[in-house]
Amino acid sequence: MENPTQVQHSEDEDEHIFRSKYPPVSVPDNLTLPEFVLQDAELYADKVAFVEAVSGKSYTYRDVVRDTRRFAKALRSLGLRKGHVVLVLLPNIAEYGIVALGIMAAGGVFSGANPASHPSEIKKQAYAANAKLIVTNGPNYEKVKNLEQPVVVIGEEHIEDATNWDELLEAGDRAGTGTRFTKEEVLQSDLCALPFSSGTTGISKGVMLTHRNLVANLCSSLFSVGSEMIGEVTTLGLIPFFHIYGITGICCATLRNKGKVVVMNRFDLRTFLNALITQEVTFAPIVPPIILALVKNPIVEEFDLSKLKLRAIMTAAAPLAPELLASFENKFPGVQVQEAYGLTEHSCITLTHGNPMKGHDTAKKNSVGFILPNLEIKFIDPDTSRSLPKNTPGELCVRSQCVMQGYYKNKEETNRTIDKNGWLHTGDIAYIDDDGDIFIVDRIKELIKYKGFQVAPAELEAILLTHSSVEDAAVVPLPDEESGEIPAACVVMNPNAKENERDIMEYVASNVAHYKKVRVLQFVGTIPKSPSGKIMRRLLKDKMMENMPKPPSYS
Repeated sequence: MENPTQVQHSEDEDEHIFRSKYPPVSVPDNLTLPEFVLQDAELYADKVAFVEAVSGKSYTYRDVVRDTRRFAKALRSLGLRKGHVVLVLLPNIAEYGIVALGIMAAGGVFSGANPASHPSEIKKQAYAANAKLIVTNGPNYEKVKNLEQPVVVIGEEHIEDATNWDELLEAGDRAGTGTRFTKEEVLQSDLCALPFSSGTTGISKGVMLTHRNLVANLCSSLFSVGSEMIGEVTTLGLIPFFHIYGITGICCATLRNKGKVVVMNRFDLRTFLNALITQEVTFAPIVPPIILALVKNPIVEEFDLSKLKLRAIMTAAAPLAPELLASFENKFPGVQVQEAYGLTEHSCITLTHGNPMKGHDTAKKNSVGFILPNLEIKFIDPDTSRSLPKNTPGELCVRSQCVMQGYYKNKEETNRTIDKNGWLHTGDIAYIDDDGDIFIVDRIKELIKYKGFQVAPAELEAILLTHSSVEDAAVVPLPDEESGEIPAACVVMNPNAKENERDIMEYVASNVAHYKKVRVLQFVGTIPKSPSGKIMRRLLKDKMMENMPKPPSYS
């Protein structure tokens, strides 16, 4: 058998650099992301590209190409210029991909925001991104109406101070070819997306991604899709599209392969199973709590699972418990479980399991997969920065054309994350085995993954410390069967405080999105800290775990 990973000694004789066992793939030099994903769309003009699972509303490839072009033209007529950021505050709807691609085709920069966010969080993102325009829908309009930027509203209702989406597209048609709207050439090196990520240190930052970054990522992650798969894949679009995986790994990847995206804006088990069966979904990227529901919830028995066309599920947002994996495979024997590993800072998927559709090797269970083509990986000792050999855990670093340009207006964090040789330091401890499979061991970074959503302890600690009765606070993740991890807080109160634990939890809840709420809170005398002042989270977590009931085993 061929050697699965090649060690390169390029920068330094002692440098251990690992590359893919698969040959490099070419990345086109002159296409923007919209051009790349909609290439050859005319050959599939009547095929459905997006369909909403509940309403049945759909867009064909002809519609997607037409409306992307109309929206781009309309945006330019509104005065949007190359490099301007458009904030998109929408749930998963059929138009979402058209909105994002239209912004990019106009030379703008798409920045997705979570509709579950508190208005103060949306305001922060809009200002941090210097957004020039906001696209939302009726139910979310209230959250953005007081921001200074103009607003485009998708949907039937007409809101007095906002521009209606359908009318804007019609205006785009009429915005002739006058010289006032001269199209600026959009280059692959231009920014096209500014997702916000907590990165390796916690506070949300804009991640600058170019057309080249995302095109290169799609070329690597779709390398194993053969020509026989084009037009044949139906992907479940449940993971939020404001997330980089939702827009790149689901919308763009499926459009590139001329498949169909089945759009769902919230999880309901019956709706989910009905959509899988009636829409003949073949690939479903989901989070571990949904896998848990599929394994344990009696509602599943109401459905004839023999009608499923599902070939694979993928989980990437949170670690999957081995017992849960075994239970799922037992109940759904024909469905391959893929675990992947991705970073917003690396344009999306970084490592992946084999593609189930085409005889490629499959990585071992509980591995996050093998190295994709065109990527270089190394593992470094966090203390000495020396690269490490196989089977030795170290900080996972990646270098490729997918690495972000940096954090928006934050040189200090950028320099901390990308070193002078172009290596992106992930903050995750991992190792590669003899077969080239990679295993994540631990996180240096302290993000909590609640139902796949990232929750930054630093952000919750900052909010706790704004309460007049709180003297000190620390937030840690606690394992939870349903959610993966939950945010738990240890709080030091001042001696005269009258509030109880519930009061403090409600104080945090009133300032954050629902998924960021503190779910467990304990009053403590002191917060243990290292000599350098860092919170000793491992110690706190262990102490809190001692007071938690043992989780039940999977049936």
